[in-house]
Amino acid sequence: MREDRLVGTDKWGENMSTEIVQTGQAEASVQPINRQAIVAAAMAVLALVGLFFAGMAVIAIFVVGAGHVALNQIQQRGERGRPFAIGALVVGYGIGLLSLASALIFAFTSAIH
Repeated sequence: MREDRLVGTDKWGENMSTEIVQTGQAEASVQPINRQAIVAAAMAVLALVGLFFAGMAVIAIFVVGAGHVALNQIQQRGERGRPFAIGALVVGYGIGLLSLASALIFAFTSAIH
């Protein structure tokens, strides 16, 4: 939000100069990004890479936990990083659902044969 403030006037009542003040922008940029949210996002990337190359979907459990902790810390402390935490949660739960679906498919197909 931009706010113009009158600094002074000359003898005819005309503006000599104005002061431009940005409000609301400084408060949001001062808050640090939550470290737990960054860790959760990095673990989500690791879980995706591990899923496709090493079949290690178990990392997704830790991603979900770290994402929830980060969201809680962000809400309590007023920090930034909510998109990182939400993105990590989406990836973590997505890998979890994919793992559950593949386990169920394996169980049902192996029971038939």
